[in-house]
Amino acid sequence: MSDIPLVDVGARIAEVEGPIRDALDRVLRSGRFILGPEVAGLEQEVAELCGTTYGVGVSSGSDALLVAMMALDVGEGDEVVTTPMSFFASVGSILRLGARPVFADIDPKTFNLDPAKAAERVTFGTKAIEAVHLFGQCADVEPMISAAESVGAVVIEDAAQAIGSSRDGRPAGAWGVAGCLSFFPTKNLGGLGDGGMVLTSNTDLADRIRILRAHGARPKYFHHHVGGNFRLDEIQAAALRVMLKHLDRWNDGRRANADRYDRLLAEAGLIDRGIVVPPPRVVGGVHIFHQYVIRVTRDRDALRDHLSSQGIATGVYYPVCLHLQPCLVELGYREGDFPEAERAAREVLALPIYPELTPAQQERVVSGIADYFDAS
Repeated sequence: MSDIPLVDVGARIAEVEGPIRDALDRVLRSGRFILGPEVAGLEQEVAELCGTTYGVGVSSGSDALLVAMMALDVGEGDEVVTTPMSFFASVGSILRLGARPVFADIDPKTFNLDPAKAAERVTFGTKAIEAVHLFGQCADVEPMISAAESVGAVVIEDAAQAIGSSRDGRPAGAWGVAGCLSFFPTKNLGGLGDGGMVLTSNTDLADRIRILRAHGARPKYFHHHVGGNFRLDEIQAAALRVMLKHLDRWNDGRRANADRYDRLLAEAGLIDRGIVVPPPRVVGGVHIFHQYVIRVTRDRDALRDHLSSQGIATGVYYPVCLHLQPCLVELGYREGDFPEAERAAREVLALPIYPELTPAQQERVVSGIADYFDAS
């Protein structure tokens, strides 16, 4: 039997290879490779999808977070409340500006930042709350906005894993003052390399981000701010515009696969036995399943090794919480400070969920899980 990868970018690209090549040829013939009509077109199309007035294409999801915070004057001495369970870019952008990340624990049901716990961490030193929409499910942002506004702060959304998701009819990226997307190749909308975008409906903020992404200059060589080289190139934008046309269908495929996993895990008795907890769906929410992350209540790492021996790839997002990372030791956090996030780090396991995954492959994944626990 062939191996089952955790992510199969090649299968997605193969489906749209012809139109992508046509788009790349169009860029090559134009002779324009930085901040041209392809970027402008992608910005408009993504903003329309995500329910914002503006999209500003940038060089990566990490840079989207960084430049958004720069545009909001997050800096030395400011506090940014965020989750300890996320990819490092969520906290790295805060630290690079000299601000201090203030962590709050997660909601154990969704893995997202718990809004009540986030509100408890807000002070008059808080500049922003950074809400991360983890694994493709929109966080409960509305109460975070209220908590932030009570001290004159704002909410920034890390929506790197959540394009196309929503909550109560409002898309991820359209809740806070800025929403940040990633187009890393493994994302639901993934490019041919790095890329990202900042979403906003604030005209002044969008304009400032456009200036900052080009070294703070307008016009060229007249620098009003110290910005950076955060520009999205035309080749990435052209490829992404092709794939954007398929995003809804691909997300539907992920949801169908998630439903099938739920059924197969239940039929195998893994849920009733309390061994596996499938990812929940928030009422009123649209989950895009960037990852299908289960909780494995015992032997997570041994199960992962077993599946690997059967040619089935899995992922652990994330094995070490941000507050326990070695480079953050000076912040003074310790093990036990955020028990729900730490418990999740011990239990989470991502199963293959890409839309090209077949029912037979899913049956094999679940059979592998059941075989391990039946034997043990």
